[in-house]
Amino acid sequence: MSTPAETPTLPLLPTPEEKLLRTAVAKLSHRYGPAYFHRVTSAGQPAAEIWNDLAAAGYVGVHLPEEYGGGGGGLADLAAVVEETAAAGVPTLAAVFSSGVNGTILAKHGTAEQRARWLPGLIDGTTMSSFAITEPGAGTNSFNIATAARRTETGWSITGQKHYISGMDQAGWVLVVVRTGTDRQTGRARLSLFNLDADTPGLTFQPLPTELQIPERQSTVFFDDVHVTPDRLIGPEHEGLRVAFAGMNAERLLVSSICTGVGRYALDKAVEYAKQRTVWRDPIGSHQAIAHPLAAARIELEAAKLMTEKALRLYDLGRDDGQYSNMAKLTGVDAGLACLDAAIQTHGGNGVAVEYHLSNYWFLLRMLKIGPVSKEMILNFIAERTLGLPRSY
Repeated sequence: MSTPAETPTLPLLPTPEEKLLRTAVAKLSHRYGPAYFHRVTSAGQPAAEIWNDLAAAGYVGVHLPEEYGGGGGGLADLAAVVEETAAAGVPTLAAVFSSGVNGTILAKHGTAEQRARWLPGLIDGTTMSSFAITEPGAGTNSFNIATAARRTETGWSITGQKHYISGMDQAGWVLVVVRTGTDRQTGRARLSLFNLDADTPGLTFQPLPTELQIPERQSTVFFDDVHVTPDRLIGPEHEGLRVAFAGMNAERLLVSSICTGVGRYALDKAVEYAKQRTVWRDPIGSHQAIAHPLAAARIELEAAKLMTEKALRLYDLGRDDGQYSNMAKLTGVDAGLACLDAAIQTHGGNGVAVEYHLSNYWFLLRMLKIGPVSKEMILNFIAERTLGLPRSY
């Protein structure tokens, strides 16, 4: 007979434990809500209050090992947290890259000393971290990364530049993917992953102005002969991309959860508005021109949530090589955007009014359609890995 791990199942209903987690996170998040989110983003401030409350309750590190203060759960638990905060109108992107990406990478590939050194701060919320891989000249091709680490007598020296890096202004440290060599056969970069303190000499950053209305700012990060010691290398040298993908596939799933959460938030607002708003004789929700786009968005949302749930289950079992994580990211973003667009349209001119708290989420979801991996690169991946078609790039 097969064991449960050999034949994973997808539950049709949440477990009692998941219900409790989601209810508790939703209750906490609704104490803040969209008005709080708008206030901190308009002021250019971090969402420190809700972050501290989430961390104090154990939700930021719910998926990380218990021996370091975490909840000992799976990525599905953090995805539930991320979705519920977004559904309350306070999407927490920091949980994606700080504890989601970096925490997962350290838990899976860090040494015992590295885990003990950096995980507790992520889990209790006293430290926030950032992840730096994107470069102006590399785009979606990580093997074109130019930021390089050269060997020194005591470690490495890093020089280069990263672009569109989230949360550097709040980070205590940052995981950086750099070039440590070149493959002689393919000419591709050999990459390694390092953990650098944000105040390391030679490491500087400057804000990158964007239209994003979120607490997590984007930055350009500069490395000017930044010295790092061997204890800062995460995983084997030259295998940084493989190590990083432990967090990057997790990132795809958490991004999907943020987007489906925002989709739920927008759809709930639109349905309530459509029930109450009367222009002619009956509520506008009785008209098919309003009702059908909302119904179609709900169907798309449910399909995306199901895809994401499947991918999360496989990820937590170690059974996803990236195919389902990528499918989940694509469907989750598209569903969230469909719900948000239908909600804005339902509200008419009010859809872009500040007091209705809808249009300000559009740039976040539209950005997440581009990164951390674009729709086009996901389709390339699925065409090659799932369908077996010739590689096109």
